[in-house]
Amino acid sequence: MALLEARHITKTYTVDHRTITVLEDVSLAVDPGEFIVIAGSSGSGKTTLLTLLSGLDHPTSGQVCIDGRDITDATEEQLAPLRNRTIGFVFQSFHLVPSMTARENIMFPAELTGDTEARVRAGQLLSRVGLSARADNLPSQLSGGEKQRIALCRALINRPKLLFADEPTGNLDSENGATVLAQLIDLKNEHGATLVLVTHNPEIAGAADRVLTLKDGHLTG
Repeated sequence: MALLEARHITKTYTVDHRTITVLEDVSLAVDPGEFIVIAGSSGSGKTTLLTLLSGLDHPTSGQVCIDGRDITDATEEQLAPLRNRTIGFVFQSFHLVPSMTARENIMFPAELTGDTEARVRAGQLLSRVGLSARADNLPSQLSGGEKQRIALCRALINRPKLLFADEPTGNLDSENGATVLAQLIDLKNEHGATLVLVTHNPEIAGAADRVLTLKDGHLTG
């Protein structure tokens, strides 16, 4: 059974009495353990599709299922445990809490679930990405590449089945971007997670098991 499935999803917005269609009749299925890239030019609807697939927004029509559960009309309260335990997110802009150290940022999602091993596993993840020496640094004391590696550790702390990544190397130079991508793929494989990544970078797309391309709100490939 597919871990993630979208069935005929459409997303429209109304602006000044005009209806704008961002996505139209998009269907896809992602199997456990797959690395899927959603590619397309700026404005093609990639990020909108990711927000719908992850439950951050609701489609205008159609259905989204994660791990056999229909989340199409789920409330924030219903989605919260799913996000904490089944889904991990990596964003382009890191979204680290400025007042928390690197270790505390990583631990935070696990602490929300009452995990008593949060500190130990945060330390293990820090070591895995080569940032043990940065554990007590605040985000303001970290480079862009370091921040994204911390964000990656935070996404994995609860051992999610499904990882969503939105242009995770978009704010990084080519060297740091390559490092983050390699570590993302390695950690995804080590944890047996499924990865759905949005990018316009063809080099990243080349590393995927499968590439789906969005053009003018329609999915190809």
